[in-house]
Amino acid sequence: MDISKAKEQLAAGKAKMEKAIEHLEAQLLSVRAGKANIHVLDSVTVEYYGAPTPLAQVASVTVPDARTILIQPWEKNLIPVIEKAIMVANLGFTPQNNGESIRINVPALTEERRKDLVKQVKSEGEHARMSLRNARRDAIEAVKKLQKDGLPEDVAKDAEAEMQKIIDNFSKKVDDALEKKEREIMTV
Repeated sequence: MDISKAKEQLAAGKAKMEKAIEHLEAQLLSVRAGKANIHVLDSVTVEYYGAPTPLAQVASVTVPDARTILIQPWEKNLIPVIEKAIMVANLGFTPQNNGESIRINVPALTEERRKDLVKQVKSEGEHARMSLRNARRDAIEAVKKLQKDGLPEDVAKDAEAEMQKIIDNFSKKVDDALEKKEREIMTV
């Protein structure tokens, strides 16, 4: 039994961890921090010719200033549909339409709302950590199975140590991302 299979398991575990970090970063982008950010609308879907369609595929979404999001639909008849979708998404915004486009004024966050957002961010971080631990567990179990099939014990131990180094590195990335987002939310 050669060590290449153990390395494959480590690479698979590392790939799962990278996906967990990517997912965390995408989730953190959707948390608003008091400034206008088009990513808070990523979860909004609009009924377009009978199919739920992401808002970004039926309109141009821009940020003209720090407190405003501007949505310009490709078709004017979509304005009421987009307004309704934003209200249903329960993002805490009140869309205003002028017949041509939709403006969303992003209100300043209250201290209580900031604390709620920090809790939400920490929850997302915990989900990411869980994903990291699951990836580590899967990789180590696969290496132990290889060890039963004839992989030398010292190679298996080295693989486990390497996996621990990898998860430590990814855990630091999670901590850094959470710290950065928390600072961003709490900055008035």
